[in-house]
Amino acid sequence: MRPVRERYRVDLLELQAACEANYLRLVRLLPDMREQSAVRRIAISQGDRLIGVLALEVIETCPYTTTLKVSQTHCLPWLPVPSLEVRVYHDARMAEVIGAQNARRFRSIYAYPNAAMHQPDEKAQLNLFLGEWLSHCLACGHEVEPVL
Repeated sequence: MRPVRERYRVDLLELQAACEANYLRLVRLLPDMREQSAVRRIAISQGDRLIGVLALEVIETCPYTTTLKVSQTHCLPWLPVPSLEVRVYHDARMAEVIGAQNARRFRSIYAYPNAAMHQPDEKAQLNLFLGEWLSHCLACGHEVEPVL
Protein backbone atom coordinates (compact mmCIF):
# COMPACT_ATOMS: atom_id res chain seq x y z
CA MET A 1 0.00 0.00 0.00
CA ARG A 2 1.23 3.49 -0.90
CA PRO A 3 1.25 5.93 1.97
CA VAL A 4 -1.04 8.89 1.39
CA ARG A 5 0.95 12.08 1.12
CA GLU A 6 -0.49 15.05 2.96
CA ARG A 7 -1.56 17.87 0.69
CA TYR A 8 0.74 20.90 0.62
CA ARG A 9 -0.57 23.98 2.41
CA VAL A 10 0.79 27.47 1.92
CA ASP A 11 2.45 28.91 5.00
CA LEU A 12 1.58 32.60 4.53
CA LEU A 13 3.74 33.76 7.42
CA GLU A 14 6.80 32.02 5.98
CA LEU A 15 6.11 33.36 2.46
CA GLN A 16 5.61 36.92 3.75
CA ALA A 17 8.76 36.70 5.87
CA ALA A 18 10.77 35.58 2.83
CA CYS A 19 9.34 38.42 0.71
CA GLU A 20 10.06 41.01 3.43
CA ALA A 21 13.63 39.76 3.84
CA ASN A 22 14.12 39.86 0.05
CA TYR A 23 12.95 43.48 0.04
CA LEU A 24 15.55 44.43 2.65
CA ARG A 25 18.29 42.61 0.73
CA LEU A 26 17.34 44.35 -2.52
CA VAL A 27 17.33 47.77 -0.83
CA ARG A 28 20.90 47.12 0.34
CA LEU A 29 22.04 45.91 -3.09
CA LEU A 30 20.16 48.44 -5.23
CA PRO A 31 19.25 51.48 -3.09
CA ASP A 32 18.27 53.60 -6.11
CA MET A 33 15.82 51.05 -7.52
CA ARG A 34 13.05 53.65 -7.80
CA GLU A 35 14.94 55.27 -10.68
CA GLN A 36 14.05 53.96 -14.14
CA SER A 37 17.64 53.48 -15.32
CA ALA A 38 19.06 51.89 -12.18
CA VAL A 39 21.40 48.96 -12.86
CA ARG A 40 23.98 47.28 -10.65
CA ARG A 41 26.39 44.48 -11.38
CA ILE A 42 27.91 42.49 -8.53
CA ALA A 43 30.82 40.13 -9.16
CA ILE A 44 31.06 36.79 -7.38
CA SER A 45 34.55 35.32 -7.19
CA GLN A 46 36.29 32.33 -5.70
CA GLY A 47 39.86 33.35 -5.09
CA ASP A 48 41.11 35.00 -8.30
CA ARG A 49 38.52 33.24 -10.47
CA LEU A 50 35.34 35.08 -11.50
CA ILE A 51 32.37 32.72 -11.06
CA GLY A 52 29.61 35.04 -12.19
CA VAL A 53 28.18 38.53 -12.23
CA LEU A 54 24.75 39.22 -10.73
CA ALA A 55 22.86 41.89 -12.67
CA LEU A 56 20.04 43.82 -11.00
CA GLU A 57 18.19 45.87 -13.60
CA VAL A 58 15.08 48.02 -13.25
CA ILE A 59 12.50 47.13 -15.91
CA GLU A 60 9.58 49.28 -14.77
CA THR A 61 8.90 51.84 -12.07
CA CYS A 62 5.51 52.93 -10.74
CA PRO A 63 4.61 55.02 -7.68
CA TYR A 64 4.30 52.01 -5.36
CA THR A 65 6.06 49.19 -7.24
CA THR A 66 9.25 48.48 -9.14
CA THR A 67 9.85 45.50 -11.43
CA LEU A 68 13.40 44.16 -11.56
CA LYS A 69 15.22 41.62 -13.67
CA VAL A 70 17.69 39.63 -11.61
CA SER A 71 20.04 37.53 -13.70
CA GLN A 72 23.52 36.10 -13.65
CA THR A 73 26.06 36.40 -16.44
CA HIS A 74 29.53 34.95 -16.90
CA CYS A 75 28.32 31.67 -15.41
CA LEU A 76 30.09 28.39 -15.51
CA PRO A 77 29.56 26.73 -18.91
CA TRP A 78 27.70 23.72 -17.51
CA LEU A 79 25.39 25.83 -15.32
CA PRO A 80 22.08 27.10 -16.75
CA VAL A 81 21.86 30.90 -16.58
CA PRO A 82 19.35 31.80 -13.84
CA SER A 83 17.01 34.73 -14.48
CA LEU A 84 14.17 35.98 -12.28
CA GLU A 85 11.64 38.78 -12.61
CA VAL A 86 10.89 40.37 -9.24
CA ARG A 87 8.11 42.78 -8.29
CA VAL A 88 9.04 45.08 -5.42
CA TYR A 89 6.12 46.52 -3.42
CA HIS A 90 7.48 49.65 -1.69
CA ASP A 91 4.34 50.37 0.33
CA ALA A 92 4.24 46.83 1.77
CA ARG A 93 8.08 46.54 1.86
CA MET A 94 7.99 43.17 0.10
CA ALA A 95 9.69 41.68 -2.98
CA GLU A 96 8.11 38.71 -4.76
CA VAL A 97 9.27 36.57 -7.69
CA ILE A 98 6.73 36.93 -10.48
CA GLY A 99 8.65 35.25 -13.29
CA ALA A 100 11.44 32.71 -13.74
CA GLN A 101 12.96 31.58 -17.02
CA ASN A 102 9.89 31.28 -19.30
CA ALA A 103 7.23 30.95 -16.60
CA ARG A 104 5.19 33.84 -15.18
CA ARG A 105 2.45 34.34 -12.61
CA PHE A 106 2.98 31.43 -10.28
CA ARG A 107 0.12 29.91 -8.35
CA SER A 108 0.44 29.30 -4.64
CA ILE A 109 -0.21 25.56 -4.99
CA TYR A 110 0.19 23.20 -7.94
CA ALA A 111 -1.28 19.74 -8.24
CA TYR A 112 1.50 17.20 -8.65
CA PRO A 113 2.32 15.86 -11.15
CA ASN A 114 1.38 18.58 -13.64
CA ALA A 115 2.15 19.32 -17.30
CA ALA A 116 4.62 22.12 -16.54
CA MET A 117 6.40 19.97 -13.91
CA HIS A 118 6.08 22.64 -11.20
CA GLN A 119 6.58 21.57 -7.62
CA PRO A 120 3.55 21.93 -5.32
CA ASP A 121 5.34 24.82 -3.53
CA GLU A 122 7.04 26.33 -6.61
CA LYS A 123 6.26 29.93 -5.63
CA ALA A 124 7.70 29.53 -2.13
CA GLN A 125 10.82 27.78 -3.47
CA LEU A 126 11.50 30.59 -5.97
CA ASN A 127 11.21 33.27 -3.28
CA LEU A 128 13.53 31.31 -0.97
CA PHE A 129 16.01 30.85 -3.86
CA LEU A 130 16.00 34.61 -4.49
CA GLY A 131 16.72 35.19 -0.81
CA GLU A 132 19.65 32.77 -0.80
CA TRP A 133 21.02 34.29 -4.02
CA LEU A 134 20.86 37.84 -2.67
CA SER A 135 22.29 36.81 0.72
CA HIS A 136 25.24 35.18 -1.02
CA CYS A 137 25.84 38.37 -3.01
CA LEU A 138 25.72 40.47 0.14
CA ALA A 139 28.18 38.15 1.90
CA CYS A 140 30.61 37.34 -0.94
CA GLY A 141 29.94 39.82 -3.74
CA HIS A 142 32.11 42.75 -4.76
CA GLU A 143 32.09 45.53 -7.32
CA VAL A 144 32.94 44.46 -10.88
CA GLU A 145 35.10 47.54 -11.42
CA PRO A 146 37.78 48.31 -8.81
CA VAL A 147 37.02 51.44 -6.79
CA LEU A 148 39.72 54.10 -7.14
